[in-house]
Amino acid sequence: MKDVSNQQVAEHLKRLNPWWQSGAMDQTTLELRPRAYLDPVRQLLLEPRLRRAVVLLGPRRVGKTILIRHLIADLLQRGVPATRIAYVEMDHPLLHGQSLDALIRQIEEAATGGDGTRHLFFDEIQSHKDWEKHLKPLVDHRPELRILVSGSAAAALKRQSTESGAGRFTDFLLPPLTFSEYLHLRPEPPAIREETPGLYLLEDIARLNAQFVEYVNYGGYPELALSPAVRGNPERFVKSDIVDKVLLRDLPQLYGIKDIQELNALFTLLAFNTAEEVSFEQLSQRSGVGKQTIQKYIEYLEAAFLIKRVFRVDQDGKRYQRERNFKVYLTNSAMHTGLFGAKSADDPEFGHLVETALFAQRFHEDARLNYARWGSDDSEVDLVECSQALKPVAALEIKWSDKYAERPEAPKGLMKFVRANRLPTAWATTRTLVRQQSIDGAEIRQWPAAALAFHYGVRAVQGRLAGFEAQIKEIVT
Repeated sequence: MKDVSNQQVAEHLKRLNPWWQSGAMDQTTLELRPRAYLDPVRQLLLEPRLRRAVVLLGPRRVGKTILIRHLIADLLQRGVPATRIAYVEMDHPLLHGQSLDALIRQIEEAATGGDGTRHLFFDEIQSHKDWEKHLKPLVDHRPELRILVSGSAAAALKRQSTESGAGRFTDFLLPPLTFSEYLHLRPEPPAIREETPGLYLLEDIARLNAQFVEYVNYGGYPELALSPAVRGNPERFVKSDIVDKVLLRDLPQLYGIKDIQELNALFTLLAFNTAEEVSFEQLSQRSGVGKQTIQKYIEYLEAAFLIKRVFRVDQDGKRYQRERNFKVYLTNSAMHTGLFGAKSADDPEFGHLVETALFAQRFHEDARLNYARWGSDDSEVDLVECSQALKPVAALEIKWSDKYAERPEAPKGLMKFVRANRLPTAWATTRTLVRQQSIDGAEIRQWPAAALAFHYGVRAVQGRLAGFEAQIKEIVT
């Protein structure tokens, strides 16, 4: 029986790292615009006082590998010797059974020359058993190595990193594209742009809505957003490459799930009902699965960044102690396209996808998001943001329609909530119109849903960037 030879591994490493010979990144990568999160990941990797490995987390197909290639291109442009940079796909068959120590030795033998820090990128690290136990001593005893590991089994990576890498690993979650990122990556000019912080120039609402419809259907994944060929068959891309691999491989391996069909059926049901209120009782009746099992499955799906639960509050913004109802949102509306096909702006379901997309922008932030429903008339507010002290600070009514544009007082649930909590400002979305009016001392701002999604996306990215800068300063000081 033959074993993989060191020579075969060395040749494979050279194929993975063509810049060892050329000294430059390939033109295809250089032509792709980098994601907005390139800078904070670069800071985490390059900060000399930060003696930690970076663990790049995220759902499948959100652009982790492309981000790594952009990091490598950046290092090359900064003058780092090409032989001091190595990229390894850990799930390649030739590397099965190879330890991180052994791989690093082979990299050092294959890529000679240059001096200084060596930058190592290990992609799909979840393929390596006990990776966190092997990585920890490298961080402790090899200060000349700067290491970034990434992988698609996000739930497993997060748990293993937290349990074994305290003080040695820094996690970075790469989320799906925000609407603002999507517009930045697309080749055509956006119909909206930020002139100064918080001030936007809307050039053409019809064009912006067309771009927003495209984003809702296709925009969360860079490859789906940018490739006409992939977009031509979104069902195959999303279902086989993303959903099925998570449901059939990642989650069963991590949590020991035996009935994969049961999990798949539940996820499909939740995805179909994105932005709808559900309960464990309803889900159990519909699926025939016990409530405790459903609760565990939903926790698994949240850990895999496929869905997000949002809980109900009352008129005063307080959680119900025995609340059994909640809303479930896909973390990326493009998953709905992959499962059920693209929707037009006038489809009845599109309003729920708009709500899903707006919530998805906010999931990028560390915000306390709820919805409110109370009273015998089931008064409701679609989105309520609460402070750390659990006090309501913002309220939003989400509509994909202009019917309330001239009657901002018409959403009675929103107005009741604003009055009860003395909010100075409340928001409501329209389809095309911008309005602003004062009612009972509260300023009601009505923006097109697409414009508000852009604003939320810009704010989410900027907030995360500022948050990581503060985190880095805190760690190094």
